[in-house]
Amino acid sequence: MNTIKAIIIDDEPMARQLLKGMLNTVCSNVEVLELCANLPEGVKAIRKFKPNLIFLDIEMPGHSGLELLEFFDENEVDFSIIFTTAYNHYAIRAFKLSAIDYLLKPLDEESIKDAVNRFERNISKKTDFSTLRSNLNQSSTKKIAIHTISSVRFVKLDEILFFKADGSYTDITLENDEKITSSKNLKYFEYVLNESSDFVRCHKSFIVNVNFITSYIKSDGGSFVVNTIHEVAVSPNRVDEILKKLSV
Repeated sequence: MNTIKAIIIDDEPMARQLLKGMLNTVCSNVEVLELCANLPEGVKAIRKFKPNLIFLDIEMPGHSGLELLEFFDENEVDFSIIFTTAYNHYAIRAFKLSAIDYLLKPLDEESIKDAVNRFERNISKKTDFSTLRSNLNQSSTKKIAIHTISSVRFVKLDEILFFKADGSYTDITLENDEKITSSKNLKYFEYVLNESSDFVRCHKSFIVNVNFITSYIKSDGGSFVVNTIHEVAVSPNRVDEILKKLSV
């Protein structure tokens, strides 16, 4: 078992000690090299110890945790980040959309163990702050991280027409008619988008962006026309609910 070198950055002394203690209990391969009370201390520790993994609080006096990468050149960023946060439910959706790992306070051992296991499975993946910043800003256009076989693409939600199930994969059609095949199944996207008022699961095989529905066809079991050219199946028990949503 390879040792994971870690640093904890959190302005709350009890939070730092609690996380370290939990890591010692459930993740014996994680070696906590330093406990840092603020971002400047964290930057110094990163340069000194060259950790693999940073546990980073977002809300800290002086500097937000989101500013961390501004202290480093791109070629210096050879570590991954797991956020620890007490953010509200809206902000948690931003983390999900951005495919960035987080631990929600109050912390628990099972969540910590799962987060470290995910890090080990995706050890080459680095944190993308720009998308998270965008998604945390309510006035900005939200983006979603789409995992393909070979990469992760970040796409604006308001450019997506619909998601279509394809076995354990999902085909995503964009406004410009480009199609992206994701390695995640449709259930995953339903979970990530479950609080979005723009996307609805209209059929066992489809999630549609209601903003692009242009008409409803009653024949052949029922379907929506999306962006004037695409037909998306709709389950009979969802029709009235979605039509009512469109008429608001």
